[in-house]
Parts: sequence; structure tokens; C-alpha cells
Amino acid sequence: MGEQTQFEPGDRVPNDGMYTEVSEAQHTGSVKDPRVTRFTRGQHFPETSNKDRKWTHKKN
Repeated sequence: MGEQTQFEPGDRVPNDGMYTEVSEAQHTGSVKDPRVTRFTRGQHFPETSNKDRKWTHKKN
């Protein structure tokens, strides 16, 4: 089983770092002006800007 890469609002943050909103549906393309926020391990992810979005760890 692989590591979880997308997180729902309310899930606990697994690792410190920057996280960004992404579209749940891959066919819709990238999210215009996604929220990018720094979280620390153990925090809960906040609500996203849109119900069809999730949080993912931002790549450098």
C-alpha cells in the first residue's frame, strides 16, 4: 500500500511543509490560483475553496 498523497479537509497533516489545493478530478486540469499554506504535523487541514478540491504536499 502506498503513501496517501491527497487529503480531505479535517484530515490530520502527516508532515510539516507547504500544502496546496488540487482538483479532485484529474480531467479538469490545474486549479487557478490555488491556496498554498504551511502546516505542521498534527494540524487539521482546513476547508478548501471548492468542494471538488483536496490538499496535497507542494513539490519544490
